[in-house]
Amino acid sequence: MTELKRILLVEDSANDVALSLAALEEIQLANEVVVVRDGQQALDFLRKKGEYAHRTDGNPAVVLLDLKLPKVDGIEVLSQVKGDAELKSIPIVMLTSSREERDLARSYGLGVNAYVVKPVAFPDFVSALKELGLFWAVVNQPPPGSLTRSGGR
Repeated sequence: MTELKRILLVEDSANDVALSLAALEEIQLANEVVVVRDGQQALDFLRKKGEYAHRTDGNPAVVLLDLKLPKVDGIEVLSQVKGDAELKSIPIVMLTSSREERDLARSYGLGVNAYVVKPVAFPDFVSALKELGLFWAVVNQPPPGSLTRSGGR
């Protein structure tokens, strides 16, 4: 039996977290959604450090990453993850309100898998999250061996 992979939601806005979780719940996605509130927590989770040192092995199916975060911003999280041989295959979707061309260009330059601007209208936001959740957690085929980190079975 294949274990369902987690979705890592990196978002500091309580409202956006609630909307995201509601949208993912509405499509009855069985994947666990782990929520972290800043970029440092995201890096600690992915690297199994600090409060996440004892979490179960395995990388998330996808990281939904906000751009504007406290402590470590989304661009730096993206840069560190894509620069880490053990983490770089994790799909990262930048989920942000920024329509800035420089943010878009930097994100793709660092290897982001998708860049999604958060819709303002609630129904559009829910629809976008449903599609992201279904694609990355159900439809997308992850690279071989991505269920566990290298050397960690």
